[in-house]
Parts: sequence; structure tokens; C-alpha cells
Amino acid sequence: MELRTLRYFVAVAEELHFGRAAVRLHMSQPPLSRAIKQLETELGAALFCRSSAGVTLTPVGAVLLDEARALLDHADRVRVRVAAAAGTASLTVGILGDSTDPGATRLAGAYYRRHPGVEVHIRETDLTDPTCGLHAGLVDIALTRGPFDETGLTVHELRADPVGALLRADDPLARRDSLKLADLADRRWFLFPEGTDPLWQSYWSGGEPREGPVVRGVQECRQAVLWNGTVGMTLVDHEPPDGLTVVPLIDMAPSRVVVAWNEADTNPLIRSFVEVATAAYRGSGGVTSRPAPP
Repeated sequence: MELRTLRYFVAVAEELHFGRAAVRLHMSQPPLSRAIKQLETELGAALFCRSSAGVTLTPVGAVLLDEARALLDHADRVRVRVAAAAGTASLTVGILGDSTDPGATRLAGAYYRRHPGVEVHIRETDLTDPTCGLHAGLVDIALTRGPFDETGLTVHELRADPVGALLRADDPLARRDSLKLADLADRRWFLFPEGTDPLWQSYWSGGEPREGPVVRGVQECRQAVLWNGTVGMTLVDHEPPDGLTVVPLIDMAPSRVVVAWNEADTNPLIRSFVEVATAAYRGSGGVTSRPAPP
């Protein structure tokens, strides 16, 4: 019973669909079906009930799923520990903008405790690349915010934060308890440079074409608002600097904190990072502001 075959089985068991499992495993369906059939022959028992209604696990399959997950997890830990002992274990993490998010701080501590021998390299990027170099192959995993082009990536949401308009404190709209995007329709907004992911640009522009100064970083966003009265977008729980204020936008979708990685990457350090990140951000309570513009 090979680990590769067990990974095939777990994919089918979790997807309950041979076609989707094949896509997830980046292989065609016929060899996947043959591998599962061979596994059933080796075990002397059916693992799946196949019918016109779909695929379900048999009782034997359910037992094997629990055991296979545990075995694969242990195999991953062995790989990581051996690589760490050999001094070859490393992970490059892309982080968007300002990396002082308390969730990120908890994540760093928990990941270090789990993998003290792993060298973690941090690549902090400005607001023009929400994948933090992932599409360019510069990082193994990104701790960032959506939305962006997810082609070829796996994206896991950690938290969703409400957003608001960042305004000068003396702006007439700053006295409002809340705003709608229509209240800001005639205002100038900050923009990202040409070539920035269009989904990302659209979100931070409220879904409409805008005019305004071009910015690349968090401080430039804030300064554009302070000096020009430009509309900025930020998180409601963000504490703005002197001279600025945040007013909640009640018809704006929340900003999602996510981890993203290449869907074909099976590095166990990435799977562990996602597990630790999920736990770290679950305890963040949704009250934090970074990384995010501005």
C-alpha cells in the first residue's frame, strides 16, 4: 500500500467524485480509477459504493479514510523533521503590505513552535500584487487579502473584515455614522498602477471605474487622502492616523484575509502552514486591520 495510492484514495473520499478528484490530483480519471480498483483488490473489500446517484464511502472506506489521513499526516511530519535535521527545510511566505496583524503574529509564534528547524523567509510586497509574488513563483505561500486572479491557486479564507471609507477628519461625510458607495460616487479615489490585478483594483474602487492619484503602498494611500481629500478604503477596525477618520460602508463586501498557494504544490510545510494559520486567525476575533490598504 503506497502513500501515493493513499493520497489518491483520500482525494476521492473527500470529493466523492472521481472526476473532481482527478482534477485535484492533476491527473486523468482512468489511471485514478484503476489505482482505486487495485487498492480495493489488495484490501479485499470495496471502498466506495458506485451508483448512478454518485459515489459514497463504504464502512470499510470510512475506516480507511481515518487511518489514511493519520498515516499521510505522519509521513508529512517525518519529511519535515528529516529536512529540518538536514538543514534543508525552508518556506518563503509572501505578506501583503503591513505585517503587524495580530493574527499573523500568533501564526508566526505557533508555526515556529511546530517547526523550530524550518527557515521561514518573509517577502513583504506593496499593494500592487495581492498574490505577493505567488503567480511569479517568488513565494511558496501568500498571507494576503482577496479578491484576485485565483487561476492555478488554492485559496483558503481565514477571516472577513468589514470595510469603510477613509476620509479627512474635516470631510463633510466624516460626521456620518455610515455611508453607501453611492455617497462617494462623485469623489476621487486612490488607484493602483496599470497592470494591477483587475479584481483587486475593482474591489478597492468599490466596483466602479474611478479617477484619482496612483498609489503603491499603505502610506501613499493615507497621504493621498490627507493631502488631496481622496477617498480611501480601509478596515472599519483600523485606527487611522491623526487627521483621518473611518466611516463604515454598509453596502461593501468584507475584505477577506486568505492564504493562497499553487494548487499543484504538495509541500507538507504548506499544509502545516494552512492548519496553523486557520487556528491562529480563528482566535483573532475579526478585530484587526492589517495587511490591507491603507
